[in-house]
Amino acid sequence: MRFKLIIAFIDDSHTEQVLNAAREAGATGSTVITSARGEGLEKSKTFMGLTLETQRDVLLFLVEEHMCRPILERIAEVGEFDNKPGSGIAVLIDVQDAVGVAHQVEQLSHEIEDKL
Repeated sequence: MRFKLIIAFIDDSHTEQVLNAAREAGATGSTVITSARGEGLEKSKTFMGLTLETQRDVLLFLVEEHMCRPILERIAEVGEFDNKPGSGIAVLIDVQDAVGVAHQVEQLSHEIEDKL
């Protein structure tokens, strides 16, 4: 079984919605890294010398390759990546190898039989 890694950088106000949507689309779990910072095309606004930055969360999803595209698209839709500038981005990376996922492989084998 081959895996891909989806890394999503999102506004922390959308984290729970994105996690729920990814699970509904087939993700079997995730890792959340909180309090990340980022900068897009436009620099963060400042007010009296203080930078007003929005907190970001980094969501990591290790997903089976046949399920990755629907999950990625659902994350982008719920996170409003294409509708609101600065709301977040997601990238998909090939995974060479993974350990500690035997329990997921067993469950996913049943779910993707039709797609293979």
